Amino acid sequence: MSVNKRMLKGTLLLAGALFLTNCSTNNKYAATDKVYKKMAKDFSKTIRATPPQGQTIDSLNNEQYFVGTVNMGMRKPNFVIIHHTAQDSLAQTIKTFILKKTAVSSHYVVSRDGKVVQMVNDYLRAQHAGAGKWGNETDMNSASIGIEMDNNGTTDVWTDAQINSLCSLLATLKKKYSIPTANFIGHSDYAPGRKNDPKNFPWKTLAQKGFGLWYDDVLELPPADFDTTAALRIIGYNVKNLPNAIEAFKIHFVQTDIKKTLTEPDKLILYNLYKKYM
Repeated sequence: MSVNKRMLKGTLLLAGALFLTNCSTNNKYAATDKVYKKMAKDFSKTIRATPPQGQTIDSLNNEQYFVGTVNMGMRKPNFVIIHHTAQDSLAQTIKTFILKKTAVSSHYVVSRDGKVVQMVNDYLRAQHAGAGKWGNETDMNSASIGIEMDNNGTTDVWTDAQINSLCSLLATLKKKYSIPTANFIGHSDYAPGRKNDPKNFPWKTLAQKGFGLWYDDVLELPPADFDTTAALRIIGYNVKNLPNAIEAFKIHFVQTDIKKTLTEPDKLILYNLYKKYM
């Protein structure tokens, strides 16, 4: 066999191997991709139905009929909720999110090495936030984009590649949906006492890029009558269980001490942020 023929054969074998590798990667989640497509198709049938199915008014003693308007649009998210996965790898998290029995998901997963996996269309409702309250919002799954950060929540550090990819994703989401700067929050902010993620997260870095608020380097003393509970409520925290609200605030903004009481330095931070959220 000539040198040229051997080179050609080697090239073809390599191409074939790459093709098989790509096919195996693409087909790894073929079964759940198929279920996703079927669910999306069923949702589209529901939306296309005129009149809408299952939306008749109970006990109406008059006529009800449907007229389609030309003034409508897709629901758009108004918040971004950031989580950590509390798992050991991207593959483990994906497996968790494609098992029906777990009943959890998120719109995006950002891996330690910066890869971004989208798992739910932005316009659909992912099951990531659960029970909680932020301001007046009590159904964050319906109002937000959920982003899971590939991090075990204990020993893992936040990598530059991961945070850089997250910031690129957040910039796209903020621009596309006009999400207010203050509406980039953590799972623990929304669910005090129930969730504590993401832990030790670089919120200041995100805030410097326009994703969430942060306190100033120079802080002033609050007035003697400063109401810390009201300030937490104005920022967005659910203060029904005040110690949990304080802990959630400190997980996000203090981090070095997350005890469920406010120290004097904590109050300086809280006062500065309270004025930003007003």
